[in-house]
Amino acid sequence: MSENTTAGARTVALAGPYLSGKTSLLESMLFITGTANRKGRVSEGNTVGDSSQEARERGMGVELNVATANFLGDALTFLDCPGSIEFSQETNNALIGADAAVVVCEADIGRALTVAPVLKVLEDGGIPTILFINKVDRGAADLVAVVEAIEAYSTRPMILRQIPLRDDESVTGYLDLASDRAFKYRPDAASELIETPADVAEAKAEARYRMLEKVSDFSESLMEKLLEDIDPANDDVFADLTRHFQSGAIVPVIFGAGELEHGVRRLLKLLRHEVPAASDAAERVAGEGEPAAQILKTYVTPHGGKLSLVRVWRGEFADGTPVNGERIAGISRLCGLQMEKLQIARAGAVVAFGRLESLETGATLSPGKGGETLPCAAELPPVYSLVIAATKREDEVKLSSALAKLRDEDPSVVYEISAATGELLLHGQGEIHLRVAGDRLKNKYGIEVTTSRPRVPYKEAIRKSVSQHARFKRQSGGHGQFGDVHIDIKPLPRGSGFTFDNHISGGVVPKQYIPAVGAGVEEYMRRGPLGFPVVDVSVTLTDGQYHAVDSSELAFKTAGRIAMTEGMPKCEPVLLEPVLSVDLFVPSEFTSKINALVSGRRGQILGFEPREGWDAWDVVHTQMPQSEIQDLVVEVRSLTTGVGTYIANFDHLQELHGRLADDVVSANATE
Repeated sequence: MSENTTAGARTVALAGPYLSGKTSLLESMLFITGTANRKGRVSEGNTVGDSSQEARERGMGVELNVATANFLGDALTFLDCPGSIEFSQETNNALIGADAAVVVCEADIGRALTVAPVLKVLEDGGIPTILFINKVDRGAADLVAVVEAIEAYSTRPMILRQIPLRDDESVTGYLDLASDRAFKYRPDAASELIETPADVAEAKAEARYRMLEKVSDFSESLMEKLLEDIDPANDDVFADLTRHFQSGAIVPVIFGAGELEHGVRRLLKLLRHEVPAASDAAERVAGEGEPAAQILKTYVTPHGGKLSLVRVWRGEFADGTPVNGERIAGISRLCGLQMEKLQIARAGAVVAFGRLESLETGATLSPGKGGETLPCAAELPPVYSLVIAATKREDEVKLSSALAKLRDEDPSVVYEISAATGELLLHGQGEIHLRVAGDRLKNKYGIEVTTSRPRVPYKEAIRKSVSQHARFKRQSGGHGQFGDVHIDIKPLPRGSGFTFDNHISGGVVPKQYIPAVGAGVEEYMRRGPLGFPVVDVSVTLTDGQYHAVDSSELAFKTAGRIAMTEGMPKCEPVLLEPVLSVDLFVPSEFTSKINALVSGRRGQILGFEPREGWDAWDVVHTQMPQSEIQDLVVEVRSLTTGVGTYIANFDHLQELHGRLADDVVSANATE
């Protein structure tokens, strides 16, 4: 394919780690293409991307932003994905709808690892990928070394298509290895074509050969030419580079400085000439069939209701078309906060459909009642939790509705009422993620909330059997109250729960009163001698007395509770803490540090093994007390350059003794 060939409208995702400069790069592309009449700056809070109040307050992307530009007659829709790993769900959902992705990273070998998670998602999805090394104006990084460091975390070879021209330590331009030409950067303008400096001619020839040699692994004709010392024609080089990029076999690498527009026009040309056609992505994701679209992101607007950002894979959808049992109420093209009304959306388009109230992010849309299901991004397991409560009492009812809308917009936000503690819990991907969720509740729905650490659902059990007699007798004129019971309290093996039985004979306790005794026992079990729910206990009613006039269900219920109150402290109660099975996913170079972290948090390391499908990553299998994992993800990410994560599930209860147990009981008593 020659450099003058185009393939029409395309959708390109901008992804990469936090602080890599994606939003600034997008601003330059929108300015160069005439979509924006000036370049916004993240520091000034006036960019097309990162347009939400929560994003601008933090100076970082917190949700997907969309912008459409026209470059030399071809439409390009950009999906600007947030960079923080805490908002990975947004990125993963959006990448499904892209024809190709530009992964933006810094020219810093120390941050190469931060690119690994998004590269893995793109590889698994077979999405053609370009690597744009940004901010080359800020240092003298060895770009070859940076590319090699990133390539260590990729199964696809990185093809460096440019090498820098330098003036002392500054990058002043580049040598394009595909076109065999040299360019000099100009501030906020197109690069100037120059003669290749004589002192870099040899380096250029070596770099070009290395590029062709790597590409020849996928091209027999190119391999033959290299073996015969034939320099291939530039058109043939472009054809090979384009073909193998579009197939997902290689990752082309270019560089620049997005904020200064250095290398940005070259990137735009690459997107225009080499990104595969929208129909290719549709074939990869959806194949052939009836009209189909997929929701990439859901927005809930204060006045306009629900907007579903969709990629149209096949066919076309008009305003008012019934899909999945609902009717499209308006079609819009988005560019930041701006909306352009459309009457129809055709295959390849990324647009917003209005008021598909019951349909969630990831849903496949098809005419009528629907029914087709296309692959969508997996929901990430939560790694951080907070207790959430409305500050004002009158907002308590509105809070649950607002949380449902919050989850519509961000499926990685999960909320529930804890069965163990009764707290309203908000789960997510990290502290910043949940703080943003809290700010959205305030900014969008007018609900101020307070947050706190969740309580650990401690339990208690017993180690000794006891027989206990209790009598409840009260006379206050008229009918009195009388209930007399004998119970046996015994420990059960861990995990057995609670059982209540009776060995009553001779009618000493009438049958109608026996369930009341059990109810009194269970009522006590909610808070034992140490102040926590009691588990793994067997209680048996063995004897008792009743009064023909004064006995009642209430009297026997009270007698059962008194028997437990008096008997349980004699049973050697013991505190139980929940222990979780925790699998940590980390780069292999950090496994030893993670082992030390687990040990320092009273965890037990069960072993580790290579992470399936991930080169140079491990899974560390552990068991850890639940009390030790509230901020575990913060430290894991700190130790692993921000890329480590984990999944945790309840495993068992184990006894807690000594000062730690005393502190837990004391703290609970003061609450």
